[in-house]
Amino acid sequence: MALPFLPALTWALVLAIVLHPAHRRVEERLRNQNLAALMSVSIAAVAVGLPLVFVAQQLVGEAVNGATYMEEVIRGWNTDAFLSGYPRLSAVAGWIENQLDPAGTVAAFVQWLTGQSTSLLRGSINQAVMFVLTFYLLFYFLRDREPALRGIERLSPLRASEMAYLLSRLAETVHAILIGTVLIAVVQGTLGGLMFWWLGLPTPVFWGLVMGLLAIVPVLGAFLVWVPAAIYLALEGAWASAAILTVWGGGVVAGIDNLLYPMLVGSRLRLHTVVAFIGAIGGIVLFGASGLVLGPAVIAVTVSLIDILKKRLNDQTGAELTPKRDTKPSRQSRAATGRE
Repeated sequence: MALPFLPALTWALVLAIVLHPAHRRVEERLRNQNLAALMSVSIAAVAVGLPLVFVAQQLVGEAVNGATYMEEVIRGWNTDAFLSGYPRLSAVAGWIENQLDPAGTVAAFVQWLTGQSTSLLRGSINQAVMFVLTFYLLFYFLRDREPALRGIERLSPLRASEMAYLLSRLAETVHAILIGTVLIAVVQGTLGGLMFWWLGLPTPVFWGLVMGLLAIVPVLGAFLVWVPAAIYLALEGAWASAAILTVWGGGVVAGIDNLLYPMLVGSRLRLHTVVAFIGAIGGIVLFGASGLVLGPAVIAVTVSLIDILKKRLNDQTGAELTPKRDTKPSRQSRAATGRE
């Protein structure tokens, strides 16, 4: 019954974990749980809602226009004239064109994107309901955090120290994903979109969003957008723009990841890149956008439970191997005390 509300539950829990330190300070100042929770939820709703509304408005228009522009560029590009100066590439380009049909692929993508944009508009009411439900749940998660944790500890078969370790690992994973991965992706997408806009490339908001989404997923990255764009600029003869985009993408956009990731994420995630990739992709496939958090969180909880089990087994094995002390006095000690 709760499955339709899983996205709202997931994001409310994520926000509750991330906002808890700031909310605790608000609660200490106001000394009123209801008022503190209401203020924290209101600030979070504005901080999250306004950027989402702006991006959604820009995205619906730019998505179709950008894909249509790509289709026109591919159909209007004179491949034969370009390849006349590169005879060795003619065979390869001909095979790619016959096998992949770039124009047809882009046309199909435009048709799909148009349908998705229409579906997005039709589903806006459902998304608005989920948005309101998320912050409604967030109010209670912030206000009733301590009683809820005590209830979970009473129902859990784990010891208090083990439960604390499990919740700590879960909080670290959520912080690493949201504060680290998502924030870095937002910065990379913003920087990439700004450069697209400065160079005069079409639909910079759309491509900035795509770069941000790709940057979230481990192994993938914003380079999947700016590298083809730089190649396109070079093929069009805009060598200066291509060089600027390459330096900006490889130096600034990619450098932000190398600079901020150790500071924001560090060792919090504690998952191998392949494991994190499988968790993120598998979570998105199974649960949608909320799977970005649910996938790695499930893996982190599983690994933590395995660690707890291993510790219990090690403690049990150590107890079995520890020799029992003989409390009966030895013959020498009895003789020394004159009790033999």
